Amino acid sequence: MSATAFTRTTTRHRRTRAAARGLGWFSIGLGVAQVLMPRVVAGVAGLRGSERFVRACGVREIVTGIGILAARRPGPWMWVRVAGDAFDFAALGSAHNVRRPASRALLGAVAAVAALDAGCANALDRIERRGRPPVRDYHDRRGLPLPPVAMRGAARKDFEMPPDMATPALLAPWPPVALRP
Repeated sequence: MSATAFTRTTTRHRRTRAAARGLGWFSIGLGVAQVLMPRVVAGVAGLRGSERFVRACGVREIVTGIGILAARRPGPWMWVRVAGDAFDFAALGSAHNVRRPASRALLGAVAAVAALDAGCANALDRIERRGRPPVRDYHDRRGLPLPPVAMRGAARKDFEMPPDMATPALLAPWPPVALRP
């Protein structure tokens, strides 16, 4: 890899991580608004009477934003945002006032943010995959110096029981039982 390509890649990585941080802060801000002003947000979204639902979505947004900002690998948290966007899109689409221009604009905004989230999540996944070492294949290993058939009984050939491992005389069967060959 040339120095220019390396600089381009690290710049792209920095920009992707910066976009993820920005979306994390956006998520926290949106969540705080939903938690502190659920009636206003529900009114704008056309979900009057669903203030508890809006608050729950706000808590989800705050948790996801904190996860994105605090994680060493924000990729999985970005996918949680994408799933939350799909959930929000479904909730807004099921509202009865989709015909209103404001509701359509809100659906468009959610779709745009979902596209940003999905793009950022994909980019973060690509970055994380590049840094991982390749998976090693050990399917042909067995851990024994010889094939298992040759190893069967090999330990018994020249094995003598140490005296401290043998059965103590007091625990031996009485009268001594002769072992049959």
